[in-house]
Amino acid sequence: MASSKKKLQGLVAATITPMTEHGEINFSVIGQYVDYLVEEQGVKNVFVNGTTGEGLSLSVSERRRVAEEWVTKGRNKLDQVVIHVGALSLKESQELAQHAAEIGADGIAVIAPFFLKPWNKVRAEEVLDGIQEKIPTFQGLKFSDTDLLDFGQCVDQNRQRQFAFLFGVDEQLLSALVMGATGAVGSVCCFLFSTYNYLGKKTNQMLEAFEKKDFSSALNHQFCIQRFINFVVKLGFGVSQTKAIMTLVSGIPMGPPRLPLQKASREFTDNAEAKLKSLDFLSFNDLKEGNLEACS
Repeated sequence: MASSKKKLQGLVAATITPMTEHGEINFSVIGQYVDYLVEEQGVKNVFVNGTTGEGLSLSVSERRRVAEEWVTKGRNKLDQVVIHVGALSLKESQELAQHAAEIGADGIAVIAPFFLKPWNKVRAEEVLDGIQEKIPTFQGLKFSDTDLLDFGQCVDQNRQRQFAFLFGVDEQLLSALVMGATGAVGSVCCFLFSTYNYLGKKTNQMLEAFEKKDFSSALNHQFCIQRFINFVVKLGFGVSQTKAIMTLVSGIPMGPPRLPLQKASREFTDNAEAKLKSLDFLSFNDLKEGNLEACS
């Protein structure tokens, strides 16, 4: 992750790309989407064109326009707009990175090409060794793995560098905070689909409890979030289902995913709605301290 601004902290919503029923991008609701994140979820940082946003299913020109829309609509409302520029072609990544700089994005993030790739596995802590000599604007990383040993070593060996260590496994965020995470870019398990679009307020409550050293309340919030995630993962969870839940909770039409993905079933949406109501997520009632059953 590279940026010319202050260190990215707190929650970062990996944004969904709204679509029409015909698979075209619905740019008209992005302004409403920005307001919803800020006013309803308390989330003021976004990660655009990632997995949740179907970035690799968009053309380069579409990715450029989506980035422009988020930067424009987020001006004076969002703290930071980070544009994901990863692609299978390094040339395309370079073009997208240059474009992000030109439109005034606050930073870029990139995943390396993953179809044709080296066979050797490199741990995240190894990637960070000497990275600022190669990338002077490097600011931090999104860590989307459950390997807390690797994550802990990233933090421990780079404490003096003031990197942003953003954790990417929503259901384990509390554990990562203990290990030194400075924030989080939403994603679930190995699916990489953000819950902070619609569970941002609940997750922010957990962050606030952790900051106050109210670890009992923080744990209750994490368990409550885990209950929902565990439920939808068992039903089958992906971009389609993320869009359906976001539409349900926010009232903003996110539309279907782009082909070859299929839209979420009515059965999934009904089950997810029932679970959200049982956990008080649709009304966002506060959990009572020490009462784990308040969200059961």
